[in-house]
Amino acid sequence: MTPADHLQAAQTIAVVGCSDRLTRTSHQIARYLQDAGYTIVPVNPEIDAALGLTSYPDLAAVPADVRIDIVNIFRRPSAAAAMVEDAVARAAQQEHPPVVWPQLGVHTPAAEATATAADLPYVKGHCIRVVHQLQME
Repeated sequence: MTPADHLQAAQTIAVVGCSDRLTRTSHQIARYLQDAGYTIVPVNPEIDAALGLTSYPDLAAVPADVRIDIVNIFRRPSAAAAMVEDAVARAAQQEHPPVVWPQLGVHTPAAEATATAADLPYVKGHCIRVVHQLQME
């Protein structure tokens, strides 16, 4: 599937590293996706809420009945592989595995290898907002 196909199939996007600060890119992109109709699940251990929604400290804390279609990662590249490991653990709780989508500049070979070994779709080199905007044209 293409990145656009993954977005078209998705309803719920967990934004790992979502900020409550309006000036942060993670907040702006999460807000854009929320405004586009996606259900956003903020994930950040340092905040209680973002976008008017509860923020969870990690993917494991997101209620099991919440199906996550895409795990969009806004963390330092050094944390990417660990975030993918969290997505792998989350996938075991769901019927359909989530797509792992590190934001531009976050991808690492180790993160991709972890996703690939677990058969999780992995999108690299694409900004989720840009892909959505292009598909809307």
